[in-house]
Amino acid sequence: MSETSPTPPVGIVDETEVGSYFVANYPPFSVWSEEAVEAEARPALHVPPGAGTKLGMYLHIPFCRKRCHFCYFRVYTDKNSDQVQQYLDLLAREMELFSRVEAIGGRDLDFIYFGGGTPSFLSSSQLERLVERLTRTMSWDKAREITFECEPGTLTETKLATIRGLGVTRLSLGVENFDDRILDLNGRAHRSPEVFRAWEHARALDFSTINIDLIAGMLGETDATWQNSVEQTLKLAPDSITIYQMELPFNTTISSDILKGEGRFEEPVADWATKRRWVREAFDAFEAAGYTIRTAYTAVKDPATRFVYTDQLWEGADMAGLGVASFGHVNGVHMQNLDRWEAYGQAIDEGRLPLNRAYRPTDEERMIREFVLQLKRGTLSPDYFLQRYGVDVRQRFAPYLASLVDRDYVASATDEAITLSRDGLLRVDSLLPGFFLPEHSGIRYT
Repeated sequence: MSETSPTPPVGIVDETEVGSYFVANYPPFSVWSEEAVEAEARPALHVPPGAGTKLGMYLHIPFCRKRCHFCYFRVYTDKNSDQVQQYLDLLAREMELFSRVEAIGGRDLDFIYFGGGTPSFLSSSQLERLVERLTRTMSWDKAREITFECEPGTLTETKLATIRGLGVTRLSLGVENFDDRILDLNGRAHRSPEVFRAWEHARALDFSTINIDLIAGMLGETDATWQNSVEQTLKLAPDSITIYQMELPFNTTISSDILKGEGRFEEPVADWATKRRWVREAFDAFEAAGYTIRTAYTAVKDPATRFVYTDQLWEGADMAGLGVASFGHVNGVHMQNLDRWEAYGQAIDEGRLPLNRAYRPTDEERMIREFVLQLKRGTLSPDYFLQRYGVDVRQRFAPYLASLVDRDYVASATDEAITLSRDGLLRVDSLLPGFFLPEHSGIRYT
């Protein structure tokens, strides 16, 4: 492995420019290829899993009432009930295909994540039929965590009871903001009264964890509206709170408007300094109310709270990604499904797992991936990397770590732990590319 890393300029430009900012994986998705599907991904599916490796499943439900102006996911707002049911049938059949490959079949699922899109867009009967078919193929009995993302306006008391009855342990409400004008400006389908109504019903059902999502820096955000969102969240007292800083990947409505110079959106996205300040203020308020900052994005009421989904993925777990454009990771190979409805469905109709692109990282790239993702917790153990990869990460990244210490973004780097300061935690995604290999520095992330 290389002995040094480049020491690029630390930090990010002040304005929120078009382009990816949030680091979800490594190496960047732009180096994944179609050729690696046959060369790496399909062979990896037909060998036994690594000893002790956990398995999860991600289900992409790509339907929404509206497309948010900041959304960059594969979603559909124009599908009728027959088409929705057709897609759910494809999901179940894709699960059956996964169950027949040696890397997946017969294994226990450790975690399950319903993401979107909007999983709660589905009706109660659609959810029940889908889960019945999926669990008939692979048992969920031993899953430690089942997460379900919701848009508040799609929830009723009956639907929430159905979701709870499916075994969901973590319900995540995509609130984003409590100001109806901001929700409208950003293309959200729900409004604040629906949040409070859904919250009342959800709390009565005794989910193990209820999470509220917020986004700092949406179109039209002000100090007053952000403070109100923080205050309203604290009044509800959720088990966990997730805050993302608004970014503008290339394939959003806002980004398209900026790149074309159309000027459709009169109110800008807040700059990075403002977004970091707002998140800092929120974290301070949450801590004052007894919450613990768990990662760069989350605060938890109980400091013992752990999120199986991220914790396992950040340590190299396998995950079967089901659905159009869904991402997975099996036997050391990253893979993504076909990202068009027709092509995805055709592959499954032909009895093929619908893979579109893949990448097998080297041992060094796997080590860097786990390092940068675990750093999002704000602290990591160098001993983990010494035991798993035989790498002293303090030595491996010494020049760059020293530069982060000098800038007060790393509070300490000892044999016991590498720990970010609060300033470092608030800008962690801008710092992570400094740990990338030179060939991945400065390239398009997606």
